[in-house]
Amino acid sequence: MNAIAIHYDRILSIVGEVVRVALPPQTADDPEGPRYGDLAMVREGNDTPRLAQVVKLEAGEASLQVFGGTQGLSTRTTARFLGHPPRVIFSDNILGRVFTGDGTVADGGPPLTDEPQVEIGGPSANPARRALASRMIRTNVPMIDVFNCLVESQKIPIFSTAGEPHDALLARIGVQAEADVVVFGGLGLTFDDYWRFRSAFEDAGVFARTVMFVNQAADPPLERLLVPDMALAVAERFAVEEKKRVLVLLTDMTAFADALKEVGVAMERVPSNRGYLGDLYSQLARRYEKAAVFHGAGSVTILTVTTMPGGDVTHPVPDNTGYITEGQFYLRDGMIDPFGSLSRLKQHVIGKETREDHSAVMNTMIRLYAGARDAERKQAMAFDLSEYDQRLLRYGALFKARFMDAAVALPLEAALDLGWRTMAECFPPEDLLVRQSLIEKYYPAEA
Repeated sequence: MNAIAIHYDRILSIVGEVVRVALPPQTADDPEGPRYGDLAMVREGNDTPRLAQVVKLEAGEASLQVFGGTQGLSTRTTARFLGHPPRVIFSDNILGRVFTGDGTVADGGPPLTDEPQVEIGGPSANPARRALASRMIRTNVPMIDVFNCLVESQKIPIFSTAGEPHDALLARIGVQAEADVVVFGGLGLTFDDYWRFRSAFEDAGVFARTVMFVNQAADPPLERLLVPDMALAVAERFAVEEKKRVLVLLTDMTAFADALKEVGVAMERVPSNRGYLGDLYSQLARRYEKAAVFHGAGSVTILTVTTMPGGDVTHPVPDNTGYITEGQFYLRDGMIDPFGSLSRLKQHVIGKETREDHSAVMNTMIRLYAGARDAERKQAMAFDLSEYDQRLLRYGALFKARFMDAAVALPLEAALDLGWRTMAECFPPEDLLVRQSLIEKYYPAEA
């Protein structure tokens, strides 16, 4: 940080949330001059200073993105550069605490001004130095644990639409998942949504191992750009320095992308698809690629919510996300869709960390449910149904109620046992096409 606080008072323009500040020629060669990504404070007269960040540097000028908004600012505004990029508090004392979108303590607890800080937004770990994903994170959600396992170091979104219980599902996973630390990042949440997350963590007794960074709907929208970076910076430190298994929960990444678009429009950048900028993919990838298992240390696993406007999976945000992440969970009508959902890393743990019958149960139940869907279509078109079709229909109804409902919570072994019972209620052993050794060991005797 500069020893002498220099205030720049020549404002060239204020467009949206971006302020353009003129710089004297000598700053171009000044090693302590403004740099891309550095923080600044802008102030109008004696008003409270507002936090800003350098988002563009050109000859003789700097563009500052004002997180608190530019309402009330004029060309009489002054800017002071802080000489460092955004930072976030990191120590064991942040566990069980809530922070705002700019990193300020928001829970009414004691201040943490004397705690060490770390820079955010740094590069992701070198892929060549990461360990291979090989450990499962149990969530007690059967449609995840049985059919699409969540694996350490995985980056995976929940694709959802407005009105779906994605936040309730995310909170349950945060409570039930096998993780040493949970880092939560909320983007544009209503107060009720934020309070539901916090209450879920507190009521389950896991708040003491949770850190929350929350940008509420009434807070400046541009703070949403900081929340993922702060959450991931803290998660990396816990994983590398404390050797913790860290689960990062982010909701909603579409709000993050919308904030990026807002900045791009203010800076008069040429939009690409549906108003989003051409670097949307790389901006999302910079955050998702923080997921990793570190040799001799812990891991960072990223689970996010990505809402699809109008349920359109070809929307730029879910479309780009699908190319970056290692699968997805589709939430439709309060149920996790087994056909659209996918975990590309599940083969690393199924049958290795889990029970020997896991793969057989998973494949057989999905095959039978696909048959149930076909039987439902035949029934809808008034075709005659065979006895086997009737069995499929009964199985399909049981499968939806016992497994697909997002509110169902079961440990993996109990879910596998329930899978065997569900199949046995509808089909004799020979219809399952499963190895005889597994039938003899796991098929319910009472059936």
